Amino acid sequence: MDSFPPRTATLLYELDKKLMVLLRDGRTLIGYLRSVDQYANLLMQQTVERIHVGKKFGDIPRGVFLVRGENVVLLGEIDSLQEADQMFERVSIGEILALQKQEQDAKTEKAKSIERSLKRRGMRFPPDLVQDEFL
Repeated sequence: MDSFPPRTATLLYELDKKLMVLLRDGRTLIGYLRSVDQYANLLMQQTVERIHVGKKFGDIPRGVFLVRGENVVLLGEIDSLQEADQMFERVSIGEILALQKQEQDAKTEKAKSIERSLKRRGMRFPPDLVQDEFL
């Protein structure tokens, strides 16, 4: 049975591999892990930010990217042979950003509608709570 070193030392096994990193703010990064420190800060190279909207996705080149360890929610190796190209349609950066804006505008409008409905009933919730809990 393999014995792994404690904490972030196990990330050393992931060096030079293509990884997908999900951040606390919801962004998804894909790139090659080049360095890691005792705080699980990640230095990634050839990084792209992948945006998904429905069955479409687009990649925005970000280059070298430093990710603070406390912002990492999920980290995993990418199988280059079976990337998202098979399940999703790749679109241009401009198109995915337009689709993302439409999606965000729709969520904002729905949150405002919920807030107006609650207000008519004499209830008030912070808008961020309405968006997070009901959308």
